[in-house]
Amino acid sequence: MKISGRAQRIEPFYVMEVAKAASAMAQEVAHTASPMIFLNIGEPDFTAPPLVQEAACKAVRDGLTHYTQATGMPALRERISDWYMQRFNVTVPAGRIVITAGASAALQLACLALIESGDEILMPDPSYPCNRHFVSAADGTAVLIPTTAAERFQLSADKVQAAWSEKTRGVLLASPSNPTGTSIHPAELRRIHEVVSDKGGITLVDEIYLGLSYDAQYGQTALALDENLISINSFSKYFNMTGWRLGWMVVPERVVPVIERLAQNLFICPSTISQYAALACFEAESIAEYERRRAEFKARRDYFIPALNALDLNVPVMPDGAFYAWADCSAACKRLDIKDSWNLSFELMKRAHVAVTPGRDFGTAETHNFIRFSTASAMPQLQQAIERLKALLS
Repeated sequence: MKISGRAQRIEPFYVMEVAKAASAMAQEVAHTASPMIFLNIGEPDFTAPPLVQEAACKAVRDGLTHYTQATGMPALRERISDWYMQRFNVTVPAGRIVITAGASAALQLACLALIESGDEILMPDPSYPCNRHFVSAADGTAVLIPTTAAERFQLSADKVQAAWSEKTRGVLLASPSNPTGTSIHPAELRRIHEVVSDKGGITLVDEIYLGLSYDAQYGQTALALDENLISINSFSKYFNMTGWRLGWMVVPERVVPVIERLAQNLFICPSTISQYAALACFEAESIAEYERRRAEFKARRDYFIPALNALDLNVPVMPDGAFYAWADCSAACKRLDIKDSWNLSFELMKRAHVAVTPGRDFGTAETHNFIRFSTASAMPQLQQAIERLKALLS
């Protein structure tokens, strides 16, 4: 059976390959004094809060399980619109919001709607690997532009201007970013959007970690710029609904019918039960719980980053959002006589029983010198992980 060239261009998701190895090793050490600590997957340890769970159960009991509109339930689109006003003081009409089967579906729909074969999309290096594969799946090409700690590992308007070619269709940014947890300064994002708009291109911003921002100057939605910008968001991270597979996108009004037509054919509709559950995310009781959890994520960051720095696992930019630590491990590799972050990751699994993610997935700009820690685990696990790393590295 011949495999399509498109499928062959998609590289393995090494995050998951490492996760499989960690899970297998975890079985071997499960009943020892040092079971595996998983700091490799970006998934909150919290589950959906009580009102959300109750809403899902009620939907099932009441038989509310039929198809919805391809763009999602109008009531949920309205709730999200209200959230943008209450949280960010930004007007986002419900008619521009499309509910999707996770942020992944939103990114796929955006790429299929806007990218022609041969188009190039500019992205920062490092960046989330699946984002470039969505571009590739639409027969486009992701062009990774190396970034530095001084740039917060984000693109700048100058770099976008310099990299733009006749094939460039637009930019795909993430703020806050996976793997770095850093955001683009709103002023720089405005400059980037101006460059892209002047070129007649598209600005696509992945904002799935926006709710988990810890710094007011960065915790602003790109939708404040203008309506000719596309934002991707999700119920997975801030709203703690990873397995519910529900997200949304905000697009210019004229693009909604195009997205709807694609969604009808590719997905029919997002999960109906998840949509009814998500309505409860915006109740005052739920929002209060989410904010309590956001404070907990910040406390974990505030403990873990300085502790890594003290072990020469230097985090060059303090994350302002999400739950990641992008750590330069070159000194640790040298100390342990290990080649790079890929090999170090497996050594940490074997010798410290701590699972982390090597930089290999996230690009080629010095990523072999970096590992990504997830701080989505509970504080006792983070503290125990630091003690194990300290014992190994000292």
